[in-house]
Amino acid sequence: MNSKNKIASFFNALFINFSHLKFIQKVEKIVTKMNPGEKILFYLTSSLVIITGLMLLIQVHRSFLIEIPSFGGSFTEGLVGSPRFINPLLAISDTDRDLTSLIYSGLLKTSNENGFTLDLAKSYEINEAGTIYNFLIKENVYFHDGKEVTADDVIFTIEKALDEVIKSPKKLNWEGVLVEKINNKEIRFTLAKPYTPFLEALTLGILPKHIWENVTPEEFPFSQFNIDPIGSGPYQIQKIIRNSGGIPTSIELLSFKKYSLGQPKIKSIIFKFFQNEKNLLKAYEEKSIESIGSLNQTTAKNMTEENKIYKSTLPRVFGLFFNQNIASVFLNKEIREALEVATPKNKIVAEVLLGYGKVINGPTPKNVEEDKMVAEGDIEKAKAILSKNDWKENKDGLLEKKTKSGTVLFKFSISTSDAEELKKTALILKEAWEKLGAQIDIKIFEASDLSQNIIRGRKYDALLFGEVVNSEGNLYPFWHSSERIDPGLNISLYANITADKMLEEIQRETNEEIRASKRKILLSEIKKDKPAIFLFSPSFLYLPAKDIKNISLKETATQSERFISIEDWFIETDKVWKFFK
Repeated sequence: MNSKNKIASFFNALFINFSHLKFIQKVEKIVTKMNPGEKILFYLTSSLVIITGLMLLIQVHRSFLIEIPSFGGSFTEGLVGSPRFINPLLAISDTDRDLTSLIYSGLLKTSNENGFTLDLAKSYEINEAGTIYNFLIKENVYFHDGKEVTADDVIFTIEKALDEVIKSPKKLNWEGVLVEKINNKEIRFTLAKPYTPFLEALTLGILPKHIWENVTPEEFPFSQFNIDPIGSGPYQIQKIIRNSGGIPTSIELLSFKKYSLGQPKIKSIIFKFFQNEKNLLKAYEEKSIESIGSLNQTTAKNMTEENKIYKSTLPRVFGLFFNQNIASVFLNKEIREALEVATPKNKIVAEVLLGYGKVINGPTPKNVEEDKMVAEGDIEKAKAILSKNDWKENKDGLLEKKTKSGTVLFKFSISTSDAEELKKTALILKEAWEKLGAQIDIKIFEASDLSQNIIRGRKYDALLFGEVVNSEGNLYPFWHSSERIDPGLNISLYANITADKMLEEIQRETNEEIRASKRKILLSEIKKDKPAIFLFSPSFLYLPAKDIKNISLKETATQSERFISIEDWFIETDKVWKFFK
């Protein structure tokens, strides 16, 4: 008898030929003696017992099942603006950075815990002095074309970042850093002095040397690999669709099997690009996209409850920065104090940001305004401060103060960009402060004009502006006295010996407890001197596709950081018994 017949015989004996079982034989004899009514009742009861038993077995089976992430699925996300530089050295727009963050990877990557995690790097060591960083690259990490990532690729990328012709925005991060190849998988970075925020620079996406080495610096911005890139990140280019002018209208990314942190579970992501938000929202309504990369406050407010919007704090600090060198009225500390007391911060967050943000009272988003009464703005208290310091109303209803050198008028201008949020904020400030007896002019500039012709030359009385503070909270460029002149970012022209000392020591210190104590002193000095009025930190608003699971958004330095845990997102699931998890 062959094996097939043996198996058939076994099942026949087990499930069909019940006549061999004495119990079954006894039941059959009893049933034959039953009258028709008793037989019907017997069969109904037996069927009920069998069905109940099966249902119980199914329920037990289900109780042992758990759902686990599975590979598969895709989603389509809409972005405003077409990509131009999908390149970690050149990316300047949000669209560029979004795609770059998925296609490239660095030695480290930003983590959801406000720190850094290993990416291409297997490990790293920092010497006691905080000036030497030794990095070891993982074995078997590859670019999307199958070539292995080596120390040569890292060194090549940094050399290109420093190239004067390429003019990379990342250049400042690498100036003065000595980079040495120890071997094919080990690199040493030597700094002239300790600089704790240096780890941030090591998140830079690594370019494949074998792809870019024959591209001259002059050709670098025009290379096809800026739009059809090859990196080592979690996703690789699958397909690009262009319009008649050659501009990408959509890009499909495919999950990369050999990504250093494991292949992402979502099989593919399609990005579609739109000229403006109106077209983007229309596409969402028509269901040609399922996700929106970044929402403005008005759109988020109008979304229905079924749309789950993810909110994350952006490290952007918006405030009014005083220029005491131009507007002498700000030399009077009581003016700066009264303006802050009278500022309706809660109103700004409610009306300008529609509640999508938080009120702050310091130079980082973590300096949250806790005193609700202060955040409401107290006009009477502010008037009392001015009155106590001899500010009196003149015949024109404007406050003035008599001094030995003459009369100072409570008068100044606010310079800001043509962004709607900032224009609305300026109007709210003007309305509140003019109740104190001030005369305020608002000057609106196009963003590039403001940057090039107003900020660089420090040609403003007061500047309503936003600063991006990186994930390490490095305040040196914004508040050290050496940064008062362009290209420094000290737009209040702030100078304080104690603050300078703290900023310098924070950069050198590696002990986090000591750093925290020095930051506390620094923030105390800034709060005491009032070189600016800190207003708010906005929220980043992300609308993902409804079927994506395990999204985790905490603090994000940029819009693109919503993807920092992309390898943990999933759409498809499997069910397995707990024992086999």
